[in-house]
Amino acid sequence: MFSNKLSRLVLGVCLKSTRVRGGPLSELSWASVRERRSLWLRRGALTEKNRHALPFLTSVASVSQSTVDPNEVKRFRSLASKWWDEEGEFAALHAMNDLRVPFIRDNLLNVHEGRQTGKPLAGLKILDVGCGGGLLTEPLGRLGASVLGIDPVEDSIGTAQLHSSFDPDLRHSVRYRACTLEELTSEGAEADPEAQGRFDAVVASEVVEHLADLETFVYCCSDVIKPGGSLFITTLNKTNLSWLLGIVVAENVLRIVPQGTHEWEKFICPEELERLLESNGFSVQSVKGMLYNPITGAWSWTDSTAINYGLHAVKLGDHLPRHQTDEDPLPPQDGTALS
Repeated sequence: MFSNKLSRLVLGVCLKSTRVRGGPLSELSWASVRERRSLWLRRGALTEKNRHALPFLTSVASVSQSTVDPNEVKRFRSLASKWWDEEGEFAALHAMNDLRVPFIRDNLLNVHEGRQTGKPLAGLKILDVGCGGGLLTEPLGRLGASVLGIDPVEDSIGTAQLHSSFDPDLRHSVRYRACTLEELTSEGAEADPEAQGRFDAVVASEVVEHLADLETFVYCCSDVIKPGGSLFITTLNKTNLSWLLGIVVAENVLRIVPQGTHEWEKFICPEELERLLESNGFSVQSVKGMLYNPITGAWSWTDSTAINYGLHAVKLGDHLPRHQTDEDPLPPQDGTALS
């Protein structure tokens, strides 16, 4: 489906009318694009090699004190009033609920048995990090979970609170706070009874590709999740195809998302994300590719993780075995996803 011929055709159309913000393009030939992308990948590989030569930082105090990129906050502040426009800038996120809500629900039900039929997630506490206007927070609350949505953009939290106030069923299951994950973590259990290892699950959907410090973020996730608790992440892979379709086409041609929403340098491949999670006491249970159809406006699961993917990891405890071993590594990023 995503053959080289198709990629060349799409890029050829894009270059006639579009200049990509922050992209690796300065010439109009496909050969120059391939050469520049190869240089970017080699430079990125060298950077990763040097970074991994250092001992992994396991203390929040030893890395950046904020996971938040101020430019991202400014960008999403300008969009805060548009979260619940199902035909607007966040239409793709609304459609993504058809995948991510069942993905979260079903994996939690596999871990926590004996749930109620009508409210399958009743009794579970979930933290929705980077919740925005509450697009994912609300459906998780309707499934019976007690959900705390946090976001550094106060205007987005205001939008989320206003929207949830119209549904009385969410009154006791959903609440919001304007704060970062590291702020919530640093407060401790005394300041917030739902912090410090009290959550059954943390959800970070379409969040990690906007962070300034992913290592601190993962450390904080581990800090607030109970042993045996789950971490759910959806994000974009760091591939040529994700750059072409996720930025060039989605932002600059089809305008599915606002221009400037993504920076390819912040994307992360599943293998690298798994290594980071395992360094912080997680075991990755599944990685599944996700594909968006701009014609139908629908998402579907796919074997390829080359563009978008969803990941489920479990925080290990003394009694919890690892799901994978060194002899059972992740497949290549464009190969068959784990199940």
